[in-house]
Amino acid sequence: MKFISWNIDSLNSALTGTSERSALSRKVMNAIAEMNPEVVALQETKLPSEGPNKKQLEILYDIFPKHEIVWNCSVEPARKGYAGTMFLYKNSLDPIVSFPKIGAPGTMDYEGRIITLEFDGFFLTQVYTPNAGEGLGRLRERQIWDIKYADYLETLDKAKCVVAAGDFNVAHREIDLAHPDRNRKTAGFTDEEREGFTNLLKRGFTDTFRYIHGDVTGVYSWWPQRAKTSKINNSGWRIDYWLVSDRIADKVLKSEMIDSGPRQDHTPILLEIDL
Repeated sequence: MKFISWNIDSLNSALTGTSERSALSRKVMNAIAEMNPEVVALQETKLPSEGPNKKQLEILYDIFPKHEIVWNCSVEPARKGYAGTMFLYKNSLDPIVSFPKIGAPGTMDYEGRIITLEFDGFFLTQVYTPNAGEGLGRLRERQIWDIKYADYLETLDKAKCVVAAGDFNVAHREIDLAHPDRNRKTAGFTDEEREGFTNLLKRGFTDTFRYIHGDVTGVYSWWPQRAKTSKINNSGWRIDYWLVSDRIADKVLKSEMIDSGPRQDHTPILLEIDL
């Protein structure tokens, strides 16, 4: 099976925007469709609480004509048009869809951050992990989230094998970002966040990219937009992951980044697995 995950950073911009960046996003979306994946996971959709409008759905169904679409959006008391996730899955599949709350602090459970698809033999779940924020103002809440999310995945894993995708907002190891020394106290590379991800893996999960590629360096999934030359210089971070239950790691065939050309921010990530 072929799965693709992508932090799209505004679905509406990708579908209907008129900027150069929007055009680049559409090229990436079309490239994903051409790969004919069984499932596409999107994070940071930034849709309103009611979800995609008619025009957005028409465009999505035109790009992915053989897929069903489900979404989870930020709702009150959380901010409007914030975070959000979406799954597009082939209409030949028939999963049970859930939108779990994990007992996260603050408004995190209302920000549309998790969707889970349950199939006969496994769970496929995606997450948009909260960022620790400017000045690490949300770091303590993020630490609680990491524990609650690990608890949630472990609970799933006790019932069936798990495949988990998403923007985890953490570079786990020094080799997962270009400049570890200058980012020790930056959101996404604090000791606390890295420990949270280590704890998640210790619950019985495998980072599929490292499983396939070992300690390869210089391969990233995100390049900050604020630095206009970050992608040209490959000053990136690997913060997007495909995880699987340890017991099915040997079924992973591919785990890699999809080339998004000159578009900065996140690039899609691919998982091929024999399920």
